[in-house]
Amino acid sequence: MTERCAWAGPDKIYLDYHDTEWGVPEYDSRALWEKLILDGFQAGLSWITILKKRDNFRAAFAGFDPAVIATWGEADVTRLLGDPGIIRHRGKIEATIGNARAYLAIPDFSDWCWAYVDGTPLQTHRADLADVPASTPLSERVSKDLKKAGFRFCGPTIVYAWMQATGMINDHIVTCPRHAPLATSG
Repeated sequence: MTERCAWAGPDKIYLDYHDTEWGVPEYDSRALWEKLILDGFQAGLSWITILKKRDNFRAAFAGFDPAVIATWGEADVTRLLGDPGIIRHRGKIEATIGNARAYLAIPDFSDWCWAYVDGTPLQTHRADLADVPASTPLSERVSKDLKKAGFRFCGPTIVYAWMQATGMINDHIVTCPRHAPLATSG
């Protein structure tokens, strides 16, 4: 019997995200950074809130172009705090600007990220959603290193969710129809 990961439903936006994006290895530096930023904005909220606002975030944050965002200042923070299409949290907005600067200081963000898993997605074989941890020693290490590099809103739980979403870890449950195809990707 095959069944999707229990978190993915019943909303169509969740199902589409689960079936086409979540857990697919992402090697593009900018896309990895965008997903890390969105995971940071999700802290304290449900992921579906972020999915429903993702296009608004992309518009508000210049397509998540770190080179543009790194130049922003207080006027941009004020503008974003007035944008009802995004999560209006001063700390997260300011962290995004600082995270853009930290990103730009890393020569190849994708290589930097994927080095933690030797360039190949880690494969888990979890039978149930209850078996999936909130964080791991690896996500704790990556979180510490991101913070040393100047990133904020990147605690171990956020980092673990980001690693799952970007395919660094294949955490689809074994009965999920996405588990096996992603076990051979990367």
